[in-house]
Amino acid sequence: QVQLVESGGGLVQPGGSLRLSCAASTSIFSIYAMGWYRQAPGKQRELVAVIGSGTPTVYADSVKGRFTISRDNAKKTVYLQMNSLKPEDTAVYYCNADREFLHLVRMRADYRGQGTQVTVSS
Repeated sequence: QVQLVESGGGLVQPGGSLRLSCAASTSIFSIYAMGWYRQAPGKQRELVAVIGSGTPTVYADSVKGRFTISRDNAKKTVYLQMNSLKPEDTAVYYCNADREFLHLVRMRADYRGQGTQVTVSS
């Protein structure tokens, strides 16, 4: 069982930045692929970014060039740096983990955190 705890959400103005963090409980964090999904009110959950146990990454088209996913295996933490935020980025952001990279990409991750709210508004 892997527990995931997100942090870093909040209220930011359009054009601003936030960095989300997700700390994992597993001692074998390095072998897990990690990903961020989001869900806005009244909308389906969508993939934001995924990073493999190595360096492969996948991004949603809507965030390419603005968001960066990274990981620190020593700290067992994955990050999502979000720049140039837009109102349409407003959502609850969930951290996810799975041993299989493709499971993350297909949004079939085994583990999910409780989520952190990101609100982009002036």
